[in-house]
Amino acid sequence: MRGDHEEDSGVHVGGDGNGGVRLAAQRARRGRTSLRSLIISGSLSGAVLLGSGALWAIPNYAASQIRSVDAGIDASVPQGAMNILLVGLDKRDDLTRQQQNQLHLGREEGQRTDTMMVIHLSEDHRKVTVVSLPRDTWTEIPGQGMHKINSAYQYGGAKLAVRAVQQTTGLKINHYVEVNVLGFIDVVESLGGVTVCTPVPINDSKTKLNLQPGTHELNGGDALAYARTRATARSDLDRIDRQQQVISALMQKAMSGGTLTNPAKLTGLVNSTLKTLTVDDALAKDLVGLAGQLKDVSTDDVTFVTVPLADVNFTTPTNESAVLWDKKAARELFQRIDSDQPLSGPTAAASPAASGKAAASPKPSPSASAALTVPPERIAIRVLNGTLITGLGARTKTALIGAGFMVPAAPGDTANRDFTTTVVRYAKGREDSARTVAAAIPGSELREADVQGIEVVVGQNHNTVKKVKVTVTPSAAPTPTPSAKTATENICKK
Repeated sequence: MRGDHEEDSGVHVGGDGNGGVRLAAQRARRGRTSLRSLIISGSLSGAVLLGSGALWAIPNYAASQIRSVDAGIDASVPQGAMNILLVGLDKRDDLTRQQQNQLHLGREEGQRTDTMMVIHLSEDHRKVTVVSLPRDTWTEIPGQGMHKINSAYQYGGAKLAVRAVQQTTGLKINHYVEVNVLGFIDVVESLGGVTVCTPVPINDSKTKLNLQPGTHELNGGDALAYARTRATARSDLDRIDRQQQVISALMQKAMSGGTLTNPAKLTGLVNSTLKTLTVDDALAKDLVGLAGQLKDVSTDDVTFVTVPLADVNFTTPTNESAVLWDKKAARELFQRIDSDQPLSGPTAAASPAASGKAAASPKPSPSASAALTVPPERIAIRVLNGTLITGLGARTKTALIGAGFMVPAAPGDTANRDFTTTVVRYAKGREDSARTVAAAIPGSELREADVQGIEVVVGQNHNTVKKVKVTVTPSAAPTPTPSAKTATENICKK
């Protein structure tokens, strides 16, 4: 998807004890950044607090620092099934002159939501579903015509943002949480850093973030850059995946590291974030009570999903780059969420990380002969040479790119170099994309595996790549199943 890359680069900040702005020394060398680049991380902090139930142990005097806003929501109490709209806000006009000078920002007025998530709590508050709404979603804003969904706040504040999301998703929004945070670095640092993993290299010239494929331990500043960068093939869509991964990792740390039972650690985790939360009037009265109902939720109980898309490169009549939802698939997704139906299937097995057991050998998936539904240009692949044939990985990468696939990383090598048959390995939920890849490599074998995305392990045989064409008529088009992952599945394995 085309990215507008409007973020400036570099300074990372966190709230200090006096509500001021603290420059993160470890990343000060990386230049400047706009406030917009921090807002994504703000909503991560809000999602961590809600998803982990951390607020239940916070004294009421701390929770009282949360501000309230009239979001046009009917008064309700935090019980029963509910949907919470969580937004991260690009908001500059409430910063002091000193803060703006430290952040190298102008006094630009106006606000847009740069991150939007709907958090669904099941009837018994034992399950949490987090749906990421792409900020560039092209939709109708009530009373304003067609615009990107992130402009609703700019036109009408919290009330219009809620109305726009309700109209677009068909869900009733019961509560509203707004985050304009400068404390994300402190949240990460209070937890001792965060573990992330990237299947592709990241080289962001704006922030100087440079990560090779693999697992990395990041401090607060680097985690901030990781959560906000769009310097990969799928731009905002990749960024959504990274945001969900960081939320999962922070939740896991908060719930398993003794944070919730240690008053000092707990205060360090949430103090700066509490000061930046704005919620609807009804929720402000009992946010701690709601969080208390969530204190027993584990990472197995939190599922992340992104709205199914029909076009990731839509050009609007105003010549903007936007995305279009797959209306049928999105409607079915939100209907399932609204009725508390599981998104990953009732018989889905627990991940190895959740069970503590070693991962079983991956099993072959069904044949790739099923109808193809995902075109090559929407699929990113990592290539691994599974043989001792020098240059085979590079040649395969070139051939895959020629067939229309995205191969952003340099080819790697497998530990064992004895592959005879080429294997297409794919993460759970990526079966449709994997079938397209397998069809482009006749004779290859499909296997679901514990990987990030899709990998092609090139074998001695069956390594010829051909072009494939995905042609699906509107009447016969199957409804794509959105990829859903639990927070446990999102957590990177060391």
